[in-house]
Amino acid sequence: MEKHETMTEEAGIEVRLVNVWDVEVIADLYRAGGWWNEEWNPKGLRDLIAGSFAFAVAIDTATGKAVGMGRVISDGVSDGYVQDLIVLPGYRGRGIGTMILSALLDHCTTTGVTWVALVAEPGTEPFYTALGFQRMEGHTPMRWCPERK
Repeated sequence: MEKHETMTEEAGIEVRLVNVWDVEVIADLYRAGGWWNEEWNPKGLRDLIAGSFAFAVAIDTATGKAVGMGRVISDGVSDGYVQDLIVLPGYRGRGIGTMILSALLDHCTTTGVTWVALVAEPGTEPFYTALGFQRMEGHTPMRWCPERK
């Protein structure tokens, strides 16, 4: 069953928390973020969306086009991690990323998940600090790379 929960609408943009969405559209958003490998099958995005603690899509209400997305992964009890916050280049600078992130954080807070973290790309720190995120001094982001063992 498809579920769409309207979260925020402002300046012609609506942000919804969803558990299903057109996977080709989501793949295009990942491409715009530079995070897509053309060897991947977009059908796998169904499970990615459904398995996220919260998955937000920003829609241009004039065109119905998805122009941004973001998600949080969590067990719903403890920590949450913001992943894959993307806004199409032509829509950046209009507050859409803030709308998406705010919808995700509101969902986390409402459900009791208040420890939320992310790994910011270089140069994006001012965006996140303006929204209350702080550098975690004494911590180093790490990624598992089994091929490098």
